[in-house]
Amino acid sequence: MRSLLFTLLALVIFFVGRHLYFQPKFMMGVEAPNFQSKLIDGSEFELYQLTENNLVLIDFWGSWCGPCRADNPKLVELYKEYHGRKFEEFTDFEIVSVAIETKESAWKNAIKQDQLSWPYHLGQMDRFSSPIATQYGVKEIPTTYLVSTGGRIAGVNMTFEQLKSYLEARIANK
Repeated sequence: MRSLLFTLLALVIFFVGRHLYFQPKFMMGVEAPNFQSKLIDGSEFELYQLTENNLVLIDFWGSWCGPCRADNPKLVELYKEYHGRKFEEFTDFEIVSVAIETKESAWKNAIKQDQLSWPYHLGQMDRFSSPIATQYGVKEIPTTYLVSTGGRIAGVNMTFEQLKSYLEARIANK
């Protein structure tokens, strides 16, 4: 009986610890850390330049990640539906894809196959130990952060329904 209780306690501690370990590093309302990197086309990118006037979804994903690849069509749909719309609180909706990878060719092929049409693609070839993944505390993918104008986190790991609702509520002149 004592060993059963010990086993159950150990399991509870393990699962609670695992849950806490994988929690996102930043929560709603805090300032999103700025980062700089090179885009897929080799041009320079800085997050704060984009969030100055735009709502930005930072999507941490990988070409090797099944759930990420399953989410990509939904991201494409979201981008097509809301990019270029007029909003009350920000100029536009943008997506920044941060790929957690080891193979550049796999990353580039996945972008092409999944038709990820937005221009902001960053490849982090050191997987979870890459600078941006470390800065954001990303330990599992997919992980998303919605960053509002001014660089504040407006949402963490929101469902697509929550994202659509957030965007719909901010469309100008409904």
